Amino acid sequence: MSALTVQHEPQGGDSWDELVRRWEAMDWPEGCKVEIIEGIITVAPPPVGKHSLIAAKLQRCLISAIPEDWDVHQTLGVAVPSRSGLYIPDLLVAPDAVVDGAPFIPAAAVELAVEVTSPSNASHDRIAKAAGYAQAGVPLYLLIDGHAPGGPTVTLYGEPSENVYRVLWAGKFGDTFRLPAPFGIEIDTSVFPTP
Repeated sequence: MSALTVQHEPQGGDSWDELVRRWEAMDWPEGCKVEIIEGIITVAPPPVGKHSLIAAKLQRCLISAIPEDWDVHQTLGVAVPSRSGLYIPDLLVAPDAVVDGAPFIPAAAVELAVEVTSPSNASHDRIAKAAGYAQAGVPLYLLIDGHAPGGPTVTLYGEPSENVYRVLWAGKFGDTFRLPAPFGIEIDTSVFPTP
């Protein structure tokens, strides 16, 4: 099943607040991932299979490297109002103090955002979300792209400036890379199953 566009663009000058109100008010299918990407509300089926396994293996590594007052989240939204975006990354790391029970937190509070591509959303993860996370100042963005044209890749972005990241590391599934401070751990991507 692929992503479904619910609303093509804000209508009649809808504001960020109106988009979020619609996102919160709708009765979405149970378990689906509902995001706002560049003002478009999209609905995608929940990640399953190898996609979920990649996220779980990475989460296990991250838990060992974060401070006690931080946590790893799988269903928490990230608000990027400047890009009309409300993303739900596959994983995010944020301090506990900013997670207050709301369905989303400001992107500026996120220490690491991780997206694992699916065939239906790969372009969002590669382009729109990368630009949104960078513009919002998320320090690290990890793109695990099992559907890259040349084969499964992993790209770590950092040093955001406006809506552009610098590539800190890029490799293929099977390579090992170092997630920099504040994490300071080696990630062995050979444990990631190939989609």
